[in-house]
Amino acid sequence: MMSKDLMSKILQLFWRYLGAIATALTIAFFAIPQPAYAHHAIGGKTPVNLFEGFLSGLAHPVIGLDHLAFVVAIGLLAVGQRRGALIPAGFVVAAMLGTVIHVFQIDLPAAEVAIAVSVIIFGAMLVWRDRPHWLITLGLGAIAGLFHGYAYGEAIIGAQMFPLFAYLLGFTLIQYGVALVAFLVGNLALQKSANSSPAWLRLSGLAICAIGVVFLTSSVMG
Repeated sequence: MMSKDLMSKILQLFWRYLGAIATALTIAFFAIPQPAYAHHAIGGKTPVNLFEGFLSGLAHPVIGLDHLAFVVAIGLLAVGQRRGALIPAGFVVAAMLGTVIHVFQIDLPAAEVAIAVSVIIFGAMLVWRDRPHWLITLGLGAIAGLFHGYAYGEAIIGAQMFPLFAYLLGFTLIQYGVALVAFLVGNLALQKSANSSPAWLRLSGLAICAIGVVFLTSSVMG
């Protein structure tokens, strides 16, 4: 016969992970991708001036939930790392390069699939208790940044030089800002926790994984 204490612990684990799964599925439900024009702050129109370029750059990573989920994930993965602020910095620099690659019409195949996979991988890294070395996270983030930036480039094709620079500045600032907020808030929460991999961090990773799975399914099945 199981003791009451053991039964209580089993029930606690059950409800904890049931809640995590329910949260992830809820987020995944609302993560169903919208048409491509939803990723554009100015309705899919090519920016023609500095203001439109900057506004479009600010909005693109936030309106696209797959991009936003990744930015939050990379910020959370930097939590507790000695050089944590460098990890999202590597991502945003690579994203700028990815946009330039698209502008110069150099093809990166299966970019949408790669973006969804990157969301899943970084979400899974949050779920794991053992974190990789920060240089590995930095390298993986930079690779992902190329594909995310390549996708951003679609919104700026045909723009003049000044709107292009404003667009690059906009999405760089917003991405690094969101990642840095996630990093700082995560560090504050981690300082109050005795666990190096608290439940809220793993739950965030599970939810981010769910978002990546939804976008991957959409990309593969069209």
